[in-house]
Parts: sequence; C-alpha cells; structure tokens
Amino acid sequence: MAQNSVNLDDLMQQIPLGDLAQRFGVDESTMGAAVQQALPGLLGGMAVNAQDAEGAGKLEAALGKHAPASGTIDLNAIDEEDGGKIVNHVLGDKQGEVAQALGANSGDSTIAKLIPVLLPLLAPIVMQFLSGAFSKQQSGSESASSSGGGIGDLLGGLLGGGSGGGQSSGGGLGDLLGGLLGGGSGGQSAGGGLGDLLGGLFGGKK
Repeated sequence: MAQNSVNLDDLMQQIPLGDLAQRFGVDESTMGAAVQQALPGLLGGMAVNAQDAEGAGKLEAALGKHAPASGTIDLNAIDEEDGGKIVNHVLGDKQGEVAQALGANSGDSTIAKLIPVLLPLLAPIVMQFLSGAFSKQQSGSESASSSGGGIGDLLGGLLGGGSGGGQSSGGGLGDLLGGLLGGGSGGQSAGGGLGDLLGGLFGGKK
C-alpha cells in the first residue's frame, strides 16, 4: 500500500558515527555496530509504549516537541539530558536490563560497554527522526483510514519492516526484550508484537 517506507538505514544516516567514534575512542565500524545494537532497544521500548491509545498519544505529543532533522545531526547539538529523560521514560526501570541484553547479543565487550552511554545520545536523534517521519505519514495518508495505528505502525515498520523474513523462528533477542518490556502482561500476548518485531529485525539481518 502507499505507506511511507522509512527504515533503519534512513535513521542511521542521521547519526554522526564519525563524531561518536571519536568521542568514545573507537573506530567507526565498531561504533556503527554498537548503534545498530542500541537502536532496536529504544524503538522497541517506544513500540511497547505505543501499544495502547494513551501511550501512543503521549508519544505523538512528545514528537511535537522535537523538530524534524534532515541530514546528519551535529553531535554537539544533541541534548544528552533530554536524551536521558527519554530513555528513562521509554525503558523505565528495565533500562539496565535492556542495555545488558543488547550488549550480550552483540557478543562484543566493547560494544556492550558503549550501549548504555549511547542510549541517551541516540534518543533525541530517534525522536527527531520519528517526528519528521510521522508528520510525513500524517500528511501523506490522510485518505487512508487511520486504523488507530499511527505512531505504532511507523515504529512497527522501522522494527520489522523491510526484511520481510516471515518466520523469525529464533528471534532470541526479540523474545528477550519483548519479555523485559512487554512481558508483565502475562498470559498469551495475543498481539505480543514486540518480540516478533524485534525478532524480525535481528532474525532477518544478523
């Protein structure tokens, strides 16, 4: 259908990998790998928040406070304090466990150490990116009946879209994060989307 197909590559293009690598004293490819591990934790947390109407509404309102960015974002312009608040809101008291799970999935101790310090730097970039993508989605799909998905659909597309690899049978990290972030609700998470979304992302590309 006529969806705005934004994907993780679009988001990666806005992240100043070279500057981040320099700040933390690693090479750019290591930083790129760390960012690719960290982003699904943030996006997955936002997807969990957006699973009900109230959470989706709050997230959409928060996007309005972040001006969309185009091109690579200047590292010095990132509000790390704001980023910390976003991470805290999105991941809550699971933030340490999520960072640990993301790091463990990388299998690399350098990347594992980078993830907790990257999350507050990446969060404002993610919000700016989502703000731009969401407003485009809203203006482009006015005719499409708003299935109530809104921001949830956008996050779902970013997390699971593209790789289309259907049966991500061994979506280990997806299941783990889905359990950490969404798991409390017990029983059969009928639409337990997050595990599948993250499983699709990691299962497809690892």
